[in-house]
Amino acid sequence: MSGLEPFGARLRRAMDERGPLCVGIDPHASLLAEWGLNDDVAGLERFSRTVVEAVADRVAVLKPQSAFFERFGSRGVAVLEQSVAEARAAGALVVMDAKRGDIGSTMAAYAESFLHKDAPLFSDALTVSPYLGYGSLAPAVALARESGAGLFVLALTSNPEGGEVQHAVRPDGRNVGATMLAHLAAENAGEEPLGSFGAVVGATLGDLSTYDLAINGPLLAPGIGAQGATPADLPRVFGAAVGNVVPNVSRGVLRHGPDVVALRDAAARCADDIRQAVTSS
Repeated sequence: MSGLEPFGARLRRAMDERGPLCVGIDPHASLLAEWGLNDDVAGLERFSRTVVEAVADRVAVLKPQSAFFERFGSRGVAVLEQSVAEARAAGALVVMDAKRGDIGSTMAAYAESFLHKDAPLFSDALTVSPYLGYGSLAPAVALARESGAGLFVLALTSNPEGGEVQHAVRPDGRNVGATMLAHLAAENAGEEPLGSFGAVVGATLGDLSTYDLAINGPLLAPGIGAQGATPADLPRVFGAAVGNVVPNVSRGVLRHGPDVVALRDAAARCADDIRQAVTSS
């Protein structure tokens, strides 16, 4: 299977050209209502198409949350397929936020769903959970390499509950989150200009100086906006790795819909704030 240029290289170019902003596509019921849309497939389609129309030609990354489409069954998944295809056609990279994680043939099937070049839901990268052991992700790692896609592995997440797993200390004295970062650094070793295997690291976590975030890969950073982090926090949280951070903003942009111009303006303001925070650090 002939693949694309590696995700890391494509992401680095998109971040350099468009800025690092990632806009989430999170059509949950309350946002649909705020937009004056019904909580049904027609509302879902209108919402998703509007977000793609507004920003897919100007932001580096769009990140649809699969669950908000899956809840409508096969018709919702069809809308997700359409959104992914239209976003990629407009030049955005698509990170599918599905947080898949399993073992053996099941993990391989999840990987085929999102990372095979001929899959209806083929995305540039996929979020995955390593908490059945990092080695359980091997089928996804292999297919991502083959297809030119990437992974974002949950490492240090922004939800408070994550700490009970991610901060657990292993017999070697290193905690689980740090172990995931070390695995990713090994995956990305020698890759230029950027590896394709990233970590999810919350922008709300404060000082992370005790962690080695230099994984030669991207750091997907949720938590800006509704969860309390701001672009100005990025240099403090990520330190020298801030240049590889992909900050995710969802509600901070989406609440300005359904007006396309208002969505574009909100995304532009977020992108400018992020660019200023990162370049002035």
